[in-house]
Amino acid sequence: MDTARSLPHRPPAWPPSLQLLLGESAAELWAAVLAPLAGRLRSLTATSVTLRPDSAATVRHTAVVDWADGRSTREFLAATTGAAIPAGAAVVEGSTADGPVAVGLWRWPLDPALPGLAWATSAAGVSGRLTSLGIDPGAARLRLRAYRPGRRAVVEVSSPAGRWFLKVVRPTAAAGLAARHTAIAAVVPAPPVLAATDDGVLVLPGLPGTPMRVALSGDAQQLPDPLALEALLDRLPVIGGPARRTRPGDPLPPMRAHSTVLRMVCPDLAHRLERLDAAVAASAGEHPLVPVHGDFYESQLLVRAGAVTGLLDVDTAGPGARIDDWATLVAHLALLERLVDAPAPVAAYRRRALDLLAGRWPAGQLEARVAGVLVGLATGPFRVQQAEWAVATEARVALAEEWAGLR
Repeated sequence: MDTARSLPHRPPAWPPSLQLLLGESAAELWAAVLAPLAGRLRSLTATSVTLRPDSAATVRHTAVVDWADGRSTREFLAATTGAAIPAGAAVVEGSTADGPVAVGLWRWPLDPALPGLAWATSAAGVSGRLTSLGIDPGAARLRLRAYRPGRRAVVEVSSPAGRWFLKVVRPTAAAGLAARHTAIAAVVPAPPVLAATDDGVLVLPGLPGTPMRVALSGDAQQLPDPLALEALLDRLPVIGGPARRTRPGDPLPPMRAHSTVLRMVCPDLAHRLERLDAAVAASAGEHPLVPVHGDFYESQLLVRAGAVTGLLDVDTAGPGARIDDWATLVAHLALLERLVDAPAPVAAYRRRALDLLAGRWPAGQLEARVAGVLVGLATGPFRVQQAEWAVATEARVALAEEWAGLR
């Protein structure tokens, strides 16, 4: 088997889960699963990696499999360890230097935690199910917009008859998410739930407007004034459910979790991350709980002619600190400046947002929280297995240090 592309550099300090799922052992695991199905693994490439602070890992692979009938197919595979293994996964045991590790495995789209995913990624399945729900999609085309194994997926459905999004979640989470969408869509332009299925699929309408990230590439007339973003946040209703920052005395637990993950994959950054943790904790301050979006940045906003026409991904909406919604937006803009070919419009909009927020909180608190968000964004290059991900990770940590006043 050609494993050349499936073997990223693996420091000895990596946890057993990564040692197992990002090397030859991963090929051996999948070979054992495919053999009873008369499949032989020809190649295996890691395409995304999620590592948790407890060192449990989930890895997505693409593979080429040769079958006994002469066919060769491209397969999308997922493997996960620890508490992340969902019921229904094929569980095998892999060996590492630290002992055996249980691994849950499945082939796309048969995610055992997301039973609705199989039909939601089939054109025939979508047509039949939506029609049964009173929605006629016509000759639909499907596009996978997001997939987090064992957790959620988003499929775009488009046709001459319209555009819809299928949000696929664990069935136990569907009712709460539908209630959140309904409450928020009543007061802000979030997508309402058109239908929901027992196997965890919410059907949402496509909303008008241009993604704000696209507008930031140069179409400044589409961009809303930051005051419009503030008005949008002020209209969010009081709802229960998951909160991103629920303890004012401990405002940045996600940053600490991301810092732990980064120290595992980039041990050379450990000292710098410890300094960042301390600097952010010392300056973040305490803030009252108010309704927040929880993941507020440019890709979650649709805009048109200076107005906000859509607020997306309200899964994390609930009680939190308003400063964190703004810190999330500013952090994403600060990073986007470093990634795009034409950073001037992004930088200009970031400055407009900061001008609006100037003097709102004690000096250094917003900057510290921006740094905390950037630590989370620093996990991105490794997560998507970007080429030269270690270099890109260090650059994002350095950006966080700038915002934390450590450079």
